[in-house]
Order: sequence, then C-alpha cells, then structure tokens
Amino acid sequence: MKEVFAVAEEKMKKTEKRLASEYAGIRAGRANPNVLDKISVDYYGVPTAINQLAAVSVSEARVLTIQPWDASVLRGIEKAIQTSDLGINPQNDGKVIRIMFPPLTEDRRREIVKDVSKMCEEAKIAIRSIRRDAIEKLKAMKKSSEITEDDLKDSEEKMQKLTDKYCKEIDLIAKDKEKEIMEI
Repeated sequence: MKEVFAVAEEKMKKTEKRLASEYAGIRAGRANPNVLDKISVDYYGVPTAINQLAAVSVSEARVLTIQPWDASVLRGIEKAIQTSDLGINPQNDGKVIRIMFPPLTEDRRREIVKDVSKMCEEAKIAIRSIRRDAIEKLKAMKKSSEITEDDLKDSEEKMQKLTDKYCKEIDLIAKDKEKEIMEI
C-alpha cells in the first residue's frame, strides 16, 4: 500500500516539475534564457542545445546575449532561432548574437495567460489521472484480500488529500506565472 502512495506522489511531483519547466520557457516580455531551452542547433550533425554551445546571459532587462565558444556555430544558432516559434529576429554582430524582446501587447498577454491556464488544467488532469490509477491499484489489492475495506476507504481519502495538495501547488505556480505575464 505504501508503494502505491510513493509511486503516485513521485508521478505528481514530476507533473508539477514538468509544468514549472514549461512555464519557464514562456516569454513574458523580459529576457529569459530558458526560452532557448527547446531550440537545438545542428552542431557537426548532432542536434545540440544552445546553452551547450554558448554562454547565454541577460545583458539588459529585454536583451539576451548569446556568445558561442566556437565562432563557426554562430550562423547555425542564428538560423535555429529564426526558424523557431519564438517569433524574434536575432541580431548577429559577428561575435555575439543579441535577442531583443519587445514589450508584449495587452492582447498578446491575454493569449499567453490563456495558454498558461490551459497548461495548468492539463497538469491537473494528469494529477487526477494518477490518483485514479492509484485508487484502481488499491481496489485490486482489496479484491485480492491484501487490504481491508477500511484500509481502502482510508487510502482513498489520503489519495484525495494528496491530489488536492498537488492541484493547489499547480494553481499557485500558474497564478504566479499569470501575474508575471500581466506585469508591465
């Protein structure tokens, strides 16, 4: 019975971490190196993350600076950023790439908040799915007489409390991200 709870809680933690990392990749009007995490560059035939090829830093509030360790990969990084879904045109001066993040419009902020809410709801659905699977395992244990009816009821209540806890944490993460996006 304890292993069912341990597995369920581990999966819920992973769901929460995945959501937080997805939110980190959403640009909120200010420069954030995490927006480049999903972009890979073809480096000698191997898709490689930008942060493994260059030093990525925030030089100003709305400017990201990418300084490759190997100057030959500069064009590849620039091309990868242009073809990505970031919607930002990088500026290449021959040594460094600068990415300027324009301020978001009110409409764009609202669109991003909708996406954040949708991602939050998907994460909560995943959490509830984990709860359902765990309860099914507990019911199977009861059916095979490994646990009693009372144990099953107690376990279902505990699992619901665990689910509620992670749903609240996910809501807080989403609320923080929405607040960050709506800041001007």
